[in-house]
Amino acid sequence: MMNMTKTTALSDRFPEFAPLPTAAADYDIVRRAIAHIRGNWRSQPAIETIADAAGVSATDLHHLFRRWCGLTPKAFLQALTLNYARDLLRASASVLDTAYEVGLSGPGRLHDLFVTHEAMSPGEWKAGGEGLTISYGFHPCPFGTALVMNTPRGLAGLALADAGKERSALRDMRARWPRARYVEDFAATAATARRIFDPALWRPQQPLRVVLIGTDFEVRVWEKLLTIPMGALTTYSELAARAGSPKAARAVGAAVGKNPICFVVPCHRVVGKNGDITGYHWGLTRKRAMLGWEAGMAAA
Repeated sequence: MMNMTKTTALSDRFPEFAPLPTAAADYDIVRRAIAHIRGNWRSQPAIETIADAAGVSATDLHHLFRRWCGLTPKAFLQALTLNYARDLLRASASVLDTAYEVGLSGPGRLHDLFVTHEAMSPGEWKAGGEGLTISYGFHPCPFGTALVMNTPRGLAGLALADAGKERSALRDMRARWPRARYVEDFAATAATARRIFDPALWRPQQPLRVVLIGTDFEVRVWEKLLTIPMGALTTYSELAARAGSPKAARAVGAAVGKNPICFVVPCHRVVGKNGDITGYHWGLTRKRAMLGWEAGMAAA
């Protein structure tokens, strides 16, 4: 769980931590760096080679990673390795068990973003959002552009997109609740975007309220996702067991893929049985970037 001690430590250690527009620009370079590493990892490319592929100097890449996630490029790359994921999985088991033992899986549970949540009724979901007004806006974030979707009851949708693909993300999200009324409102969603992605605003006194819109089974899976702390991972089979459906790992995986509130409801913290970084609706490169970014936050 992210707490105020860690939030303060982050600002003390990294006073240059980028505002959201800068972080979004940084992500484009990070994305190119990760793509090069994924395509050439067997040759263990030098930092100079990675920087060249990302379009910056090695010095600039070093400073960028420190600014973007608080890690050196070497530490960031280590955080993306299979061995790191396997070690984290082993350590996460006890963390998750503890979370359940102390009753942190209930509706009022706070996770590292200090989230409280409620679910819409099955009838409301079946109605396709009819009668629901959703305000939306596009905002810079550490992982590109975020599409933030608010309802009077809380955050209902969060999608991520690369430059030029924002409207595609909107079409994807609108298809989930086709009968809702959509109103573009940058001003109304800006505060929510900042609240989500600025660690200085992760405060227990001001919990972020989200509303989960899906089937009963999907909502149950999404609620279990909220119990995965920052710096921890779980597998699809383990998540299925915790959701009360130990033989339904495939169905659980499908529900994870339909999660409408990415990052906040941390579906990116679910990996394959051996620690493989698999399956992410908004792109595997972005999933790797999120895990590396969170490694820096958790280390602060």
